[in-house]
Amino acid sequence: MTAEPVTTQQPATPAEVPATVRASLSPSRAADFKTCPLLYRFRSVDRLPERPTVEQARGTLVHAVLERLFDLPAGGRTPTAAGDLVAPQWDRLVTEQPELAGLFADGDTPAAAEFLRSAAALLEGYFAVEDPQRLEPAERESLISAVVDEELLIRGYVDRLDVAPDGALRVVDYKTGGAPREAFEARALFQLKFYALVLWRTRGVVPRVLRLLYLKDAEVCDYAPDAEELLRFERTVVALWRAIEQATARQDFRPRPSRLCDWCSHQALCPSFGGTPPPFPAQVATDPLRDARSRPAAPGADE
Repeated sequence: MTAEPVTTQQPATPAEVPATVRASLSPSRAADFKTCPLLYRFRSVDRLPERPTVEQARGTLVHAVLERLFDLPAGGRTPTAAGDLVAPQWDRLVTEQPELAGLFADGDTPAAAEFLRSAAALLEGYFAVEDPQRLEPAERESLISAVVDEELLIRGYVDRLDVAPDGALRVVDYKTGGAPREAFEARALFQLKFYALVLWRTRGVVPRVLRLLYLKDAEVCDYAPDAEELLRFERTVVALWRAIEQATARQDFRPRPSRLCDWCSHQALCPSFGGTPPPFPAQVATDPLRDARSRPAAPGADE
């Protein structure tokens, strides 16, 4: 699919958000609540810090390289060119996010070099499933948002949006974890349906294809939603938001143990692992724009 760039007309500043909006929800935070209400509390209410992992940093790096790759002329989007972007993009990320520098011990040059090689290997998986020389994305790393139920702003960042000459949309999401497994595939599709709902509500077009590119295993997963399905999904999102509001009012976010607990940063505070959550905050911020981007995510979940 090729097209001229499309301007994203979404609320971007508090002044542009309708006065009726009371809350904001991203696909990551919505998926957190679905997966484990206590995890949602730790991330969105308590705002507990999470140290980045090597897997998360690698996903962030690969996303950055793929975004920059399309800055090059079509003929220059080669595997070699992508590999040449890895080190400069890592340097940029470390400058912007100094905590990433702590992933490798001082002087551990071999570990850092292996990290960069592993990111380059994922890029090889990308070229195995797509030819970027034949693509002209309409948007990359684009913030999209829409208001549903008059009071809820749903928003998130789309890795890539392709627009065909006839206006058909294809939402593309890069995954640096393994190929689909049941628990992770459901979360990934939830994320893409979230984006599809926003695009449908703001542009009046149901995306023709929701595409997951699993770079590690060089696999593609396509899904075609329809308007009826997105209408049901919208009701699901609104119901989730109301459940979050009720849990907040009751200060009752319960753990829901699953396989995803293996990647949780907060096991020491979780009752399921013998921990005790911190006291519930006396005041919970209600800024409707506070729940924005939430990368990086657990390996195999959002990345």
